[in-house]
Amino acid sequence: MGPETEVVESVSDIPVQDPPGEEFSAADLVWAKYASSEHQRDDVALIPYERMEAFIAGECNNPECPTRFHIERGRKRERGTLREVRSDDYLLYRMYWCSFGPENYGEGGTILPSRKYRLNTRNRAARPQSMRGCTCHFAIKRLYARPSLVLIIYHERRHVNKSGFICHGPLDRDAIGPGARRVPYVGSEIQQQTMSLIYLGVPEENILQTHMEGIHRYCSSDAKVDSLASQYVQKLGMIIKRSTHELDLDDQASIRMWVDRNKKSVFFYQDSTDTDAFVIGIQTEWQLQQMIRFGHQSLLASHCSFGVSKLKYPLHTLLVFDSRQQALPVAWIITRSVTKQDTLRWMKALTERIYSVDSTWRIGGFVIDDPASELDPIREMFSCPILFSLWHIRRTWLKNVIKKCSNREVQQEIFMQLGKLVYSVWSEKNPMAGLEKMFQDFIDQTTFIQYFKSFWVPKLGKNFMQQFQFMH
Repeated sequence: MGPETEVVESVSDIPVQDPPGEEFSAADLVWAKYASSEHQRDDVALIPYERMEAFIAGECNNPECPTRFHIERGRKRERGTLREVRSDDYLLYRMYWCSFGPENYGEGGTILPSRKYRLNTRNRAARPQSMRGCTCHFAIKRLYARPSLVLIIYHERRHVNKSGFICHGPLDRDAIGPGARRVPYVGSEIQQQTMSLIYLGVPEENILQTHMEGIHRYCSSDAKVDSLASQYVQKLGMIIKRSTHELDLDDQASIRMWVDRNKKSVFFYQDSTDTDAFVIGIQTEWQLQQMIRFGHQSLLASHCSFGVSKLKYPLHTLLVFDSRQQALPVAWIITRSVTKQDTLRWMKALTERIYSVDSTWRIGGFVIDDPASELDPIREMFSCPILFSLWHIRRTWLKNVIKKCSNREVQQEIFMQLGKLVYSVWSEKNPMAGLEKMFQDFIDQTTFIQYFKSFWVPKLGKNFMQQFQFMH
């Protein structure tokens, strides 16, 4: 946490703090020691009442000990019920406790002396039945004399058990979930990565392998851990497949509702109007981190043919390549518009989001698989070489050769010529000479030659071998 001030004896002497951002945590506040008849030198801070949920959300997203805080107990009183009002009297009082405590279900557990029963933790623990005896807890008081303010009293800042040991989270290698030492720890980063791969349609065996690599960073591998990890991936996949995102019968209203509920994962949204096309850009926090980590001074690729035959709106996927050269999806853009104006808008929103985290971020090259893509926005936003995906281009050529030439032998000859044309880039031969030869050799195949001249020659230009590269 931040630096501490001297001991104060009245809440009136504590300054009001309002850190910027949608969320903030204890680390963003300056804490004072508060001593009174009720409080024995507790750590306290004063914030606006309207920012209370922002503080609780920030504390839940602690990277070292991700959790949720539940209300252990609460009280409230009405205005006018107190004759004498002290500076720390409350209108609303709540005790928030880390959902990994206070009881300990991992070691057999005990019931608190104040209870005759165990609480149902199915929906309130960070992971069901995973209470580990964590003692981290704080209280909030909405002040009676100043209802617009909340006094935060932190009784135990650390996520430790009664013995003083870390009892959950990435730093605790023993407490790995329900059953206390048998279920693998699944942090938010691993969960977001696994969910992203499921949404993308990656085969389950590949998702499981990536998921296992993530949890093995926190616990050793054994048959029990591997089995439960496999069950987790299968269950998560079933939940996603059975879920529905149709929030309203009207598609546009449904999309607006979804965007409003997922603001953190939507970096750009443009509703469909008479003048504008529908565009939505989606990127989770995990994807943003991977794009910054693996995209810097490296390649960024665009894959825009996924689901075109099934979906009303094509799905464009941006990919980076990790240390093992495996592709990672780092953003999705759903739109039918390929105009320069719309492309420039979502690219600008994406780069601004990245630069807000790392202003030095740059890519080494942009790989495209759709020759119809606008190139000017890429040049303007990324200022990098543009590479064509050789596999996608040859596939496009093959489809058009088959479609526009009826003779099988001619099809084979044309495709062989196109292959020689591409590979002449790395030889000393003049590729443009090979292109002219192909036009002369197959002058009778007017449909295909007209297609190639009208689409590819203007796209590539006479100096295309100097301007562009091909990537395998």
